[in-house]
Amino acid sequence: MTDTALKPDTQQIVVDEVFPHAPETIWKTLTTAELMGRWLMMPEGFEPVEGKRFTYQTTPAGGWDGTIHCEVLEVQPNERLSYAWKGGHADNTGYGSPLDTVVTFILSRAENGTRLRLVHSGFVLPKNETAFQKMGEGWKKVVKNIGALAGSED
Repeated sequence: MTDTALKPDTQQIVVDEVFPHAPETIWKTLTTAELMGRWLMMPEGFEPVEGKRFTYQTTPAGGWDGTIHCEVLEVQPNERLSYAWKGGHADNTGYGSPLDTVVTFILSRAENGTRLRLVHSGFVLPKNETAFQKMGEGWKKVVKNIGALAGSED
């Protein structure tokens, strides 16, 4: 067997938008805890510093308490923010099943603004099918919220 045959099938969510704001404005919206709480969930302990651990709290399910454990993996100011996104419980199927993924925001200058590309990778199918489907739809709304909030911060 090849290494590829032994790897589980993983998928990623990708959302691309261009906003009429400077990268610095989008970056501030992505990396300020109070603003993050307005477009996603309020992070506990977040700082845009590599190695920094923080959490989000969402709806519990089964054996999972609803805590999403994150660790900042990469910070390139005004260009790239990446963090681990882990949660769930082994006893759960569907919502609340174990999730070990990475969320990456990539900013690049675009004509009259900034292109924001969100990549949420590492969904193992079929185990993470519920999260993949729900978060795929959810991230589309979240990215639009980031742009709207950034616009109010200009």
